Amino acid sequence: MPGFLNGLDPDIGRVLLAQLRNLWTHTSTALEGNTLTLGETAFVLEEGLTVSGKPLKDHLEVVGHARAIDLIYDLVKKDGPVLDRDLFLLHQLVQTEIVLDVYQPVGDWKKEPNGTYRIEGDRQIFFEYAAPEDVPALMAEWLHLLNGHLEADLSRDAALTAYVELHVSFVRVHPFFDGNGRMARLVSNLPVIRSGFPPIVIPREQRRAYLMSLRKYDALAGTPRPGQGLRPISDDLHDFMALCGESWKESLELVDQARQAQARRVRLH
Repeated sequence: MPGFLNGLDPDIGRVLLAQLRNLWTHTSTALEGNTLTLGETAFVLEEGLTVSGKPLKDHLEVVGHARAIDLIYDLVKKDGPVLDRDLFLLHQLVQTEIVLDVYQPVGDWKKEPNGTYRIEGDRQIFFEYAAPEDVPALMAEWLHLLNGHLEADLSRDAALTAYVELHVSFVRVHPFFDGNGRMARLVSNLPVIRSGFPPIVIPREQRRAYLMSLRKYDALAGTPRPGQGLRPISDDLHDFMALCGESWKESLELVDQARQAQARRVRLH
């Protein structure tokens, strides 16, 4: 049971988990272009029905993401370290589109290079993520960083720092051919939830600021290489840290509302 459910009656806790699932799923898939609204996302997940006129792909994405959240809660309770096979299973849930291509594996590290670009003035500059042959070693480093955070009982500020460090490091490696953003927003929340807090979610309205702050960090940090260390330097994370801290308020508010509902029930009885 996540720590943020402590002291809540079972029905209030179930409602809170559903609210967080809906919000987390909607925001993370919307950042990738999913067209379902928060209300439509909740409808699909709660009723098991489709929304007329919306793409099948969008429905599959939200269902897959919701199942991935269930796995996240299971990993929070796991005895022992999180392993690469746990990430592979999570990727299989997130990557719902059927891909019949050995060079675009689902549930395994990428086989081909990938990259993005940033704009500096009037120039567009290409940024290359980690080379495929470097991914196993780099992700071993990333999992060591993750499991180190999972071993600690983090304060709120430390949980935010852990989320930011894990998120930017994961995205900088970009270990999968697709789904890296959704994966990063899921697995980076493991130490947050383990320490008793609700997940940090990035709203769709902050998409541009979110992408720009990640690309700014990538430009400062450069393409990762094995043995160089993945832990970010905190001075380079100011913009992203501020964005994540502000974005966290929505899920924290849902927890506050649940606790207020619990307090009203106690007073009435």
